[in-house]
Amino acid sequence: MSQSIPRRQFLRQSACLLSAGVVLPSSLSCVEEVASMNLPEENTLPIVDTHQHLWDLKKFHLPWLKGEGVKSINRSFVMTDYLEATKGLDVRKTVYMEVNVDADEWEKEAEYAIDLCKNESNPMAAAVIGGAPQSKSLKKYIEKYAKSKFVKGVRTVLHDSDRPKGMCLQSQFVENMKLLGKLNLRFDLCMRPGEINDGAKLAEKCSGTKFVIDHCGNMSVTSTDQALRKSWVEGMKQAAALENTVCKISGIVATAEKEKWKPADLAENIEFCLETFGEDRVFFGGDWPVCTLKSSFAEWVHALKWIVRDKSVSYQKKLFHDNAVKFYGLG
Repeated sequence: MSQSIPRRQFLRQSACLLSAGVVLPSSLSCVEEVASMNLPEENTLPIVDTHQHLWDLKKFHLPWLKGEGVKSINRSFVMTDYLEATKGLDVRKTVYMEVNVDADEWEKEAEYAIDLCKNESNPMAAAVIGGAPQSKSLKKYIEKYAKSKFVKGVRTVLHDSDRPKGMCLQSQFVENMKLLGKLNLRFDLCMRPGEINDGAKLAEKCSGTKFVIDHCGNMSVTSTDQALRKSWVEGMKQAAALENTVCKISGIVATAEKEKWKPADLAENIEFCLETFGEDRVFFGGDWPVCTLKSSFAEWVHALKWIVRDKSVSYQKKLFHDNAVKFYGLG
């Protein structure tokens, strides 16, 4: 054990973990690792979840849920489910993230998210909505929703099979990114890890727009492809060199080995992102319910807390809460 703490403090920290519904992965069951967690005195880090998915399959069609690897989440996940999954974890606010619905349902999805944001009985405070930046039609669509105080940005998943490499650097895409900046809207870069350098080039072309790299750049923690990892590392460094990019610490647990993963398996990728972007340009995202393919929400939160256990309390608060509040204007 790297350091000892009073028995009373250890018991208090352990009790807080249990009351938060955290199931400790087997690798963290030892007293030493739990006791050495450098958390606030009462161990309730306030959380802003910047990547909250919800979908009601009675309202929306999500074609990607027909995939072989996502059968366990091919059902509705609504706010009551989310509140149960995050119970006891002190999630103060959330940012809805578009769920790749059919294109003709984008407006319906946006209205759905805005209505949830207006409802003070849940923590949703903002939304990143779907759209097609590769299309001229985005301008009319997004100018309508830019008027809403709840809409903070746009995302289209760039690693879908119908979205080829380099699409984000096409002239229409770049033009629309510049428009988002003028409207004070952000764009989430959810793309293949070997193409992060394209995201960096886009951010450089659109210096007036804020970009978020989703899911630590989607580099799988189980990949043994060294050429891919090198490309990802270089792309992330290029993106981090730009002041208008931030990195979302999210999604990574979904790339771990099912039922065998441990927090240490996630550490290399996460620590690289934290170091590369710095403590003021990173924030937490739950990616629920996609994370449930490999982990509960509580297990993911606990794993990340374990990874940053040696960071200061102020650092941890920035990661889990403060940076997101500032970036999305949630104060």
